[in-house]
Amino acid sequence: MTAPTASQLLHGWLARDVTPEALAWLDEAAGRIASGSPDREVYMAISLVPRKVGKADLVLGEADLKAADAARPGWRPAGLSADQAARVLLVLSVDDPSRMAALVEKLCVTADVAELISFYLALPLYPEPQRYAARAREGVRSNMKALFNAVAHHNPYPSEEFDEPAWNQMVLKALFIGAPLWPVQRLDERANPPLARMLCDYAHERWAAGRTVSPELWRCVGRHADAAALRDLERVLESGGEMERRAAALALSDSADPAATAILERAPELTAEIAGGRLVWDDIRPA
Repeated sequence: MTAPTASQLLHGWLARDVTPEALAWLDEAAGRIASGSPDREVYMAISLVPRKVGKADLVLGEADLKAADAARPGWRPAGLSADQAARVLLVLSVDDPSRMAALVEKLCVTADVAELISFYLALPLYPEPQRYAARAREGVRSNMKALFNAVAHHNPYPSEEFDEPAWNQMVLKALFIGAPLWPVQRLDERANPPLARMLCDYAHERWAAGRTVSPELWRCVGRHADAAALRDLERVLESGGEMERRAAALALSDSADPAATAILERAPELTAEIAGGRLVWDDIRPA
């Protein structure tokens, strides 16, 4: 049996959680859009979504999340609200990828924050995803955490479509605005030497200003650490707070440089925790 599509899943979840009247309105609007209704009708339908279907969170269980990942690997709609799901469903009803991309861009230009979040959450679902790279980069340039997180967190789009400079800027921006790194998909896989250097430079700026550095920063440094980065990790291991020291130890353990191993051996208790699997990056999750 063929697995449900993202649109079918969204419709099924909404059918469970909104009123029959709301679902009937949504079905009618989606049908008109699929039939090629004018752009103004699409905009009107999307603007009416909160009033018609409400803003309550959808009740999604583990089976729903597994179905989402099967429909689109990496898609994790946990926390999706009814209005967000309905907006996405309406956009996905557009039958031409070129028209859809143009509509999404126009919608984003005039959208309020709630609408923008919906359109960014849907990035992994749009056909011909390369069409949305500039819009996604715009999202992660935002200083608003809600908008940044909609693109960067639990979203496969950046790791699949961002080039190295865009990816590196996203990671640095997360630290700049205080957004956690652990929800970024393929964070370890896409770490790279230029990013490691950027993050060490950022750490030095923070230290020079008397400010702290997120322990998560070192996650993207360890396996690409040069001699200067190893000195930074040594500094953190010797004088950082407990969470910082644990992060530095993990970063050092990620490095294949014998010098990193020598530094790590100065913290035998952390070395033993790492070797025993009692200290992993999932433990480094600042509030």
